[in-house]
Formats: sequence, C-alpha cells, structure tokens
Amino acid sequence: MLRSFTELTKCTVGATDGDIGSIEDVYIEDQGWTVRYLVVDTGTWLSERKVLVSPMSFRYGEHQPGRLSVRLTRAQVKDSPDVNTALPVSRQHELLFSTHYGYPPYWEGPYRWGGGALPGFWTEADIAPRVPTAIEREIRARQEESMDPHLRSAKEEIIGYYLEAKDGEIGHVEELLVDDRDFAVRYMVIDTRNWWPGKKVVISPGWVERVSYEESKVHVGMTRDTVQSAPEYDRDSLDRSFEAKLHAHYQKRGYWEEPEESWKLFPPTQPPSR
Repeated sequence: MLRSFTELTKCTVGATDGDIGSIEDVYIEDQGWTVRYLVVDTGTWLSERKVLVSPMSFRYGEHQPGRLSVRLTRAQVKDSPDVNTALPVSRQHELLFSTHYGYPPYWEGPYRWGGGALPGFWTEADIAPRVPTAIEREIRARQEESMDPHLRSAKEEIIGYYLEAKDGEIGHVEELLVDDRDFAVRYMVIDTRNWWPGKKVVISPGWVERVSYEESKVHVGMTRDTVQSAPEYDRDSLDRSFEAKLHAHYQKRGYWEEPEESWKLFPPTQPPSR
C-alpha cells in the first residue's frame, strides 16, 4: 500500500504498553530512496523530546487508520539515544541506535534492508542484543565515520524542491508516496501548475539524475514536455493500471517486475550533489 508523507505525519505511533507520540518527519536515504527512520514527537510524555523509530520495529498487520504499531516498549524508547533533528544523523548515531534496539544495520548486506528485502526480515527470536564494550564501539565508529549515510529530512530537504528538466524548471515536489511494505519512496508528486496551465504528475526517484541540495532542485534527464504530458496524478486512482500507464509513458520498467530480493530498486545514476 502506498502512503503519502502527509498521511504518515498524521499517524500516532503506539508501543506495546502505550502511545509514543506522533510522526513529525521521516529521514530518507537518498541513494536507495528508502525511509530509514520516522521522527516521532513524544509531546509532554518525554518533555517534547523527539525520537527515531525504525520501520524494523513495526508490527505488520496490526496497523489501524491513523496509527502505526511497533514492537517496542515505552521504556525502550525512553532510553534510546538522543538525536538532534536540527543536525544530520551520523553513522555513529545510527550504530548506537541499532545497538540499543538490537537491529542489524540496514547498510550491512546486499538487500534494501541489509539481510533482507523488507524491514521485518528478522524476528525477535533471531536477535540477541549485546551491549558492545567502549573499545568495540569506538573501533566500529571510526571504521564507519567517513561513511555518509545520505539521510535527508523529507520535510526540510526534499518536499518543496523544484523539478529541473533538461530544458528548464517544470514544477515542484509537493508530496512523497511511500510503500508501507518495504518503505521505499515509490513516487514524488510534482505540481506543475505554477509553470503553465498544468496538473499534478508523479515521477519515480529512480528517474532522478541527481539532487542539488544547494539549489533545492531535483534534476531529471527528460524534457519539460515529457513530464507535462505524463498521465495526470489522482490519489484515488493510483492503482497498478495507472502505474503501468505511467511507466509506459516514460518507457521504464515497473518496480513490481523487479526481483523481490532486489537491494536497490532505485540506484542513482550519479552521486547526489552536496
């Protein structure tokens, strides 16, 4: 099922023993175009503290409208590593986070979620959390501190960016559509109406050549006319038939035709601009 970023930010996150808070933002890894963390505002429960929640913790099949359930206790969340959402999330912080919850690092393995194509590829019985020694933590952090996790805030760094075609601007990113099975960002919703009498269309992040964070632009290797003439986006008619028509228009293979175990359905054509 595809969920919009707006829908996600209206959700309450519930632990096994009570609510944690509401989703405020998501961090997207801009190479695999996958939602790696939800930023949850805990409200007065933890004195307005914000915490990260990984899709690896979800209890699939137990979600309700406007609510996501996680296999965590409130105490686990309370004791989780602090994060400053005003600053980029470092790999070192991700290591502390995965160690705290006993998650295998998603970047260690051949698939989208490390050892599997889906975030819930492991079960609680598979995990034996162990607190590493200070030396182990330091060694591992130094080994990986040079690795850029490419985590980007959807609210602050992607939504609102201009879409730059080969022959000029054509719209701006209004919304993101996320697959709630593997948490891949399947589409960007592009509003073209400010450029000429237009409409809303969608493009896949897999068709993005690069993202310029300095210019707040998403660059694609297609013309403005190609984007403008794409099938019009309608949230109520976004089904497989529409997706097939969309991919046919851009002469692209559908992501649903890719192998289930594919690691990166959206490999970038070149490193994102910093």
